[in-house]
Amino acid sequence: MVVINRGAHAEPGTSLEFKTGNWRSSECPVHVHAKAPCHAACPAGEDQQAWFAWLQEGHVEEAWRELVSANPLPSVTGRVCPHPCETACNRTSIDTPLAIHNVERWLGDEAVAKGWAYPVEAPAADAPCVAIVGSGPGGLSAAYHCVRNGLRAEIFEALPEAGGLLRSAIPPTRLPRTALDAEINRLLALPGITLNLRCRLGRDVMLDELRHSHAAVILSPGCGLSKEWNIDGAVPTDLHEGLHLLREFMDHGEFPEAKRVAVHGGGNTAIDLCRLMKRYGVDDVTLITASALPGPDTDPSDLINVVPRELEEALEEGIEIIEHATVKRLIMKGSRMTGVEIVSLKKLPGTDGRMHRVQFEGTERVVSVDMVIPCIGERVNPDGMHNLLNRWHYLDAQDRWSRTPQENVHAIGDARGDRGTVAEAIGDGRLAVEAIAARLQGRPDPVEDARPEMPASGLNPVYFGRISRIAVPKLPVAERTFEAEIEGDIGRMAALREATRCLSCGNCLACDNCWVMCPDNAVIKTAELASDGSHYVFDLDFCKGCGICAKECPTGFIQMAEDTWHEGD
Repeated sequence: MVVINRGAHAEPGTSLEFKTGNWRSSECPVHVHAKAPCHAACPAGEDQQAWFAWLQEGHVEEAWRELVSANPLPSVTGRVCPHPCETACNRTSIDTPLAIHNVERWLGDEAVAKGWAYPVEAPAADAPCVAIVGSGPGGLSAAYHCVRNGLRAEIFEALPEAGGLLRSAIPPTRLPRTALDAEINRLLALPGITLNLRCRLGRDVMLDELRHSHAAVILSPGCGLSKEWNIDGAVPTDLHEGLHLLREFMDHGEFPEAKRVAVHGGGNTAIDLCRLMKRYGVDDVTLITASALPGPDTDPSDLINVVPRELEEALEEGIEIIEHATVKRLIMKGSRMTGVEIVSLKKLPGTDGRMHRVQFEGTERVVSVDMVIPCIGERVNPDGMHNLLNRWHYLDAQDRWSRTPQENVHAIGDARGDRGTVAEAIGDGRLAVEAIAARLQGRPDPVEDARPEMPASGLNPVYFGRISRIAVPKLPVAERTFEAEIEGDIGRMAALREATRCLSCGNCLACDNCWVMCPDNAVIKTAELASDGSHYVFDLDFCKGCGICAKECPTGFIQMAEDTWHEGD
């Protein structure tokens, strides 16, 4: 009962009698730790919001440890990944996305320089051993995650060095060999990992043999063979396929003589080849691609599949790019190339309901060249794996865990046919090992993270000021050589400053807004400080469901949900 004294003031504590009871609105506040869109977009499975949170507090090594819980090669991915996380970043709704790949690269390099140990323990000497075919990014990731999950890993690599296409097909201007070697050597030095070099599947070791001698097999051979290419059955007599030509240059430093070159394709191999040939001294280099260049009206599904900064640098270096076009006819004088006839393409719906690129008659034109180089993709070398290839010449991976029809055999990375980036291969390696570990321990498959994604509309941008993105040092065009890395290191101060731009989407900032602004004092703050927001407690006896706490939550961590509370709960 409320007691009023002669001064018409309620006695202390009497306000506690005024409970909202069952007349609160139909909604009440709840804590929802949603996925940040950068995390949802990352093929490697990194939780960027989590490691940026450590950086915001100045804990650099802890940030790196959080990062490598998913991706053991941040020095590599920070340099070569197309960073879809930045495209997804909610910061774009305020100014510009976070420079996630630059900070990731810095963290990876810092770990190497400081000698930080990977957060893993040595597996038992008799732990189950997983056979891994290929030491590219997928195979290396799988080996690392085997150790993280208490398993041993044995890698079988056909080449004399580990690294796969990271070493043989990515120029040092994008991925310096010192950085690559440092990261790979640290990983391979982990206890429980064995590397067998010059050991080719189908020649030195057989798949059935591996299946019987190991607890599981992970196939990560990459795609080492170029797809067949011709124009109405015609091919130049001196045909040079893109990936093969790029590898030859990486080994010997020379290209065939040419003055005007057309590269037919639209991936990173095509862009790398164009830039290297221009730097080598070829007068005119033209990229002919069926895809579109970035623009305000570009359909994301039609966008050229290259790292955005690499495309920007190619244009700086004088590479001509003809979009929405393909080669229709080869023009030859005897056995010598003199040009290609190209035709424009447009996307139209087909009878199957899908969009298809069709040639646009009347747009034919001739480009004078003395060499044409196809870069239309690669396929798997079938040696030792013939019975696992599908009709498209890729390994038949059937689920999220990359299982193949053969029991206890997983296929990851480019060899699946639906992958194309280093980050995707790294993510595949992690997921395959998690499924293998679960099976060996008698557990069901790991549960997929089904948390909702936090959109920009779920944030309150009033609490975030505009902060310019860090400037990244870059070599001027005149100083770009075959060896010097073009994009530079941002350094510690810039990395920590960039971390302050993170919006912490879907995560509690401990800003006290909910506690301060609740008109009914229905938010209670405990004495303990918890990083997950649990130190803010909603007292539903007094909450009337006004939603102010959710509205004023900067990160969307508080949301209004259907009220299922009853007095006495």
